[in-house]
Amino acid sequence: MNNKLETISNLFDGKEIRSIWDSEKEEYYFSVVDVISALTEAKIPRNYWSDLKRRLIDEGSELHEEIVQLKMKAQDGKNRITDALDTKGILRLIESVSSPKAEPFKVWLANLGSERIDEVFDPEIAINRAVNYYRNKGYSDEWIKARLTGIVDRFKLTDIWKEGGITKPMEYALLTNEIYKGWSGMKASEYKELKGLRKESLRDNMTDIEVALTNISEIAARDIATSEHPQGLKENMNVAKRGGKVANDARLSYEKETNKSAISKENALNYQYVDEQPKIESTINE
Repeated sequence: MNNKLETISNLFDGKEIRSIWDSEKEEYYFSVVDVISALTEAKIPRNYWSDLKRRLIDEGSELHEEIVQLKMKAQDGKNRITDALDTKGILRLIESVSSPKAEPFKVWLANLGSERIDEVFDPEIAINRAVNYYRNKGYSDEWIKARLTGIVDRFKLTDIWKEGGITKPMEYALLTNEIYKGWSGMKASEYKELKGLRKESLRDNMTDIEVALTNISEIAARDIATSEHPQGLKENMNVAKRGGKVANDARLSYEKETNKSAISKENALNYQYVDEQPKIESTINE
């Protein structure tokens, strides 16, 4: 786990919500008492949380099973153990808090659920949402078209893997890492770290040549698998490695002709995370 602390500011009416980024799970964990403090009028948020936790257990809620205890910097500047939840857990927590301040979040969650149900009946709604999201981020229509095509091509590859007996999410991740390592020398998490990314999509932050090399490696792996019908993780890992090598050969040729690296540290948003946590001014009883 990356133990650097990250403070999420300007949320919950500007209250400080401490969080830790877990680089292995690629997930944020947020301080529960900070969220309780921001959403309620409790004088001692820790006590409010203790009472709420007991009530949730009595009601049969499984939220308490998702709680992890992490060290976060307290008001006195010392690192102290505190309860934390990931993003999904925090949203479930908000739904359980009885407070006017929590109502806007509950309305937002209800609307979000309604939108997802609508998308089941009309998938085009989801596609339009994705296109508008990319447009709002400043991506060109040509880039968006290529990105959506790449997503479809990725499904073609995972379908082939499924036919080869690949069923577990971890297996898909291992095969993807083998492809990336084959041409870039890095697995996905290392590539994201190079670009300064956390939960953001790696492919959304690739340069044109990086996207092209990724596509070549996956298409090569797909076509080899289609021809040879590998079965099981070991055989598919070998094919993924070979697909990555095809793209690596293209990478070496590109770098020789252009005299520049095909791998870039640049990301689409051109920003860096700040890991230093300022002093917490809000009164929070740990």
